[in-house]
Amino acid sequence: MSDEDVIGQVRETVRQLCAGFPGSYWREKDRERAYPTEFVNALTEAGLLSSLIPEEYGGAGLPLSVASAILEEIHANGCNGAACHAQMYTMGTLLRHGSEEQRKKYLPGIATGELRLQAFGVTEPTAGTDTTSISTTAVRDGDEYVVNGQKVWTSRAEYSDLMILLARTTPKDKVAKRADGLSVFIVDMREVVGNGMTIRPIRTMINHATTEVFFDNMRIPASALIGEEGKGFRYILTGMNAERILIASECLGDADWFIRTASDYARDRSVFGRPIGQNQGIQFPIARAYADTRAAKLMVREACRLYDAGEPCGGEANMAKMLASEASWAAGEACLQTHGGFGFAEEYDVERKFRETRLYQIAPISTNLILSYIAEHELELPRSY
Repeated sequence: MSDEDVIGQVRETVRQLCAGFPGSYWREKDRERAYPTEFVNALTEAGLLSSLIPEEYGGAGLPLSVASAILEEIHANGCNGAACHAQMYTMGTLLRHGSEEQRKKYLPGIATGELRLQAFGVTEPTAGTDTTSISTTAVRDGDEYVVNGQKVWTSRAEYSDLMILLARTTPKDKVAKRADGLSVFIVDMREVVGNGMTIRPIRTMINHATTEVFFDNMRIPASALIGEEGKGFRYILTGMNAERILIASECLGDADWFIRTASDYARDRSVFGRPIGQNQGIQFPIARAYADTRAAKLMVREACRLYDAGEPCGGEANMAKMLASEASWAAGEACLQTHGGFGFAEEYDVERKFRETRLYQIAPISTNLILSYIAEHELELPRSY
């Protein structure tokens, strides 16, 4: 069976699953700021969240392009994959750089849903996207590391069993290169929450289950270290490229939902004796959003191709995220404007999706930083920061 056939089957599976989680389900979760446990469980039971885990560990062993299709389809059907997408994009760090012992210990449980790997502890209040300036430390003490510091915007920490954590193991002033001295750990949160780790929710404009996490002499076994000490920054770049590609895929799904919803409404809604979709003022923003989305899809597909082939894809991953997030935001704006006042009514789901897709202009990296990356790495212009 070709990859395209597999992707087609997966998309159909996702569509059928999402049909059981209509807008009313998501509106309730949004109002209550509740975690969509039922939806995540359904994805797990269908084997969708274990798609990237190799077959020998209980997964499907599928490429990133399939994970991309899964998340795109979830969002295109009015649902939201933010409650579980980290399990896919953090997987690369564990798969590519974790030891065989670590893979055997954690991957089978993640594949069955017994364990959740949903938390990615990287960003800090004083460092932001300047990852090499993080100050959370992990100091070796015999057979353990002692961790102190703070992370912010660590989404799903309250609903995760495991965390991929980036911490400094060598002081910044003692490394030759600023990317050195950082290490990655896989932390069993069940053992440390309330015992060195404190999680505090952050209430935001969307239901994203995000938190800040504090480490106070948190002790983790030395075996939690992924790969070699001091090389963690390079390891998480794998996860960051996957993250950008998968977030871009979600944006494509959002854009498709907005475009379809706006077009359907524009055909059915009549004002002054004619459907509003007959007016170019309504048509043009939707049509442009459609064209932008089609173009962004090509970049996402190319980024997936390069990632799955093991080739460098930093530029493509960043451009995919930027183009897709801008397309989804333009599509959301067109959809809201098409609906007029009704777009602000909860029952239409437009305002919820509108708020949700706005996040991706900022996270997991802002558009301006992507432009800086393109300028430096693609155009060979002087580094701006």
